[in-house]
Amino acid sequence: MKTKIHTLMASFVVACVALLGSMGSARADDAWFVLSTQTIKSADPSVSIKSEGGRWDKDVKKVKISAEGADVEITSLVLEWDNRKDDNMTNVGVLKAGGQTAERDAPGRKGRLLGVVVQYKILGGAPTATLKVWGFD
Repeated sequence: MKTKIHTLMASFVVACVALLGSMGSARADDAWFVLSTQTIKSADPSVSIKSEGGRWDKDVKKVKISAEGADVEITSLVLEWDNRKDDNMTNVGVLKAGGQTAERDAPGRKGRLLGVVVQYKILGGAPTATLKVWGFD
């Protein structure tokens, strides 16, 4: 009888460890990916960047913006969520070339980002820069 109980308990422990191991590997799949890329011009004061991909590609836990090619001063940033209130941020600051904004959590556990509206000024006399919208899932 003791042997059956020990065998049953050992099987239960192995099953629990396997289950916890599979949950940990699901978290390892979380990564940053580019939702959209847009070249901006110094002649334009703002840009609307739509998220690329299908419905499930737009589901994210966090969002951030990066700049390449020139420093960009962002005066206003609006994150447009599907079925959620838009996030309005003012005076975001200067985004250095190669730099990125702080991460912003999606509303709820996950949110579907439809797009981003950015009011900006390219600094340093550069004619263009590239903005990337990143999602974390």
